[in-house]
Amino acid sequence: MKKNNSVLLSTPYLIWMVAFTLIPLCVVGFYALTDPATGKFTFDNLKNLDAYLPVFWQSVAYSVVSAFICLLMGYPVAYFIAHQKPVAQKFLYMLVMLPMCMSFLLRTLAWVGLLQDTGIINTFLGRLGIGPISMIRTPGAVVLGMVYNYLPYMILPLYSTLVKIDHRLVEAAEDLGCNGAKVFSKVIFPLSLPGIVTGITMVFVPAVSTFYISQKLGGTETVLIGDVIERQFKQGNNPNLGAALSLVLMLLVFVCTGIMNRFAGDDEEGGVIV
Repeated sequence: MKKNNSVLLSTPYLIWMVAFTLIPLCVVGFYALTDPATGKFTFDNLKNLDAYLPVFWQSVAYSVVSAFICLLMGYPVAYFIAHQKPVAQKFLYMLVMLPMCMSFLLRTLAWVGLLQDTGIINTFLGRLGIGPISMIRTPGAVVLGMVYNYLPYMILPLYSTLVKIDHRLVEAAEDLGCNGAKVFSKVIFPLSLPGIVTGITMVFVPAVSTFYISQKLGGTETVLIGDVIERQFKQGNNPNLGAALSLVLMLLVFVCTGIMNRFAGDDEEGGVIV
């Protein structure tokens, strides 16, 4: 009876996964492996991806840099929140999640208003006799947009891992003569590795496939793979090539996530399971 109830309760989820995950993936695979003119099976779409390898590597580089900056900024914040009183933790946790309640597009457009040549920052600097400084349409602006939008995805898993660390382990390390630096390097940091891996994954995956941030904050040289895919579907009238790019990007995400799972360990709390 319990097994039948479990199957019945999971049916809506299974229907959702089939309708909005498996079927779209099959459609992408079909277009990626068929000829746009004849509809016959072919690998020509994948063979044409050599021209886009620099864009792929540039997307990966931007995503890695963004994930690393998010880790440097998010770890102290998560550590601070985890060591507050429960009421303060809930309040600070809410503040971290609050920007996520606003539209991703609006958050990115807000940075356009801040960074553009006639924006708020340059207007303020102009009154001080400085500038204007060219901040928008630069690689730094794209990284800034990624870090701002995806930083909560780093803080939340780190906080969830740090708050569950048994404080008695820290006290034991201190009783054995470890100073603050050794307590962090020998106890806290190793125990927080699952949260670090989860945070890196949650930042890297959306960052490597983004396109709106690079379009609004980047210049002509900051074209990412998400931009190329969007253009193939909207402007290039070549959905087969766009599907092939999407398929390769999806495989790249799966490989990176699998490698991170390997380092984190599937059975450790806070790890990512795919």
